[in-house]
Amino acid sequence: MQRRHALIVCLLVLVTTPVPSRCGAAETPLRDQIVGTWIYVSSTGKREDGSNVPRPNLRGAVTYTADGHFHFITTPIDVPNFASGDPARPSPDEAMAIASRSIAYTGTYTVDESTRTIIPTVEASTFPNLVGAPNQRRVVTSIGADEMRFTNPRNPAGVTLEFVWKRAR
Repeated sequence: MQRRHALIVCLLVLVTTPVPSRCGAAETPLRDQIVGTWIYVSSTGKREDGSNVPRPNLRGAVTYTADGHFHFITTPIDVPNFASGDPARPSPDEAMAIASRSIAYTGTYTVDESTRTIIPTVEASTFPNLVGAPNQRRVVTSIGADEMRFTNPRNPAGVTLEFVWKRAR
């Protein structure tokens, strides 16, 4: 009888003891989660009126280093090789096909953990207007071991971009 009573008490303790939840557990800081190289999967764009903005077929990557540096690049995948075979001598049309749909920039970043925001400071870019531009933000909407999504809520065209990335392996 005492054994049964002890077993019941033990079961009641197990059932009524709260299990640590994600809310109460220490979560890995966003800054630590983003470190590494992420490969471009897709992006979507929306204007302020809610209409969609067509996005080019791209490939690219973003890298965040533990010491606070980053590199970002996307380029179109559907452009032909340069007829000249010389990267310094594209035709005007070839140059425009690449330049108008590619972007690369690099610099340093900080993370605001409370708003889940990456704040880049662009130091060099193929789009010079980004260099030193204030209010750059990348709001991380979700992140896991293998996928990250963030929005760029302010860009020169007045379009909010959402990017999907997969962790490089």
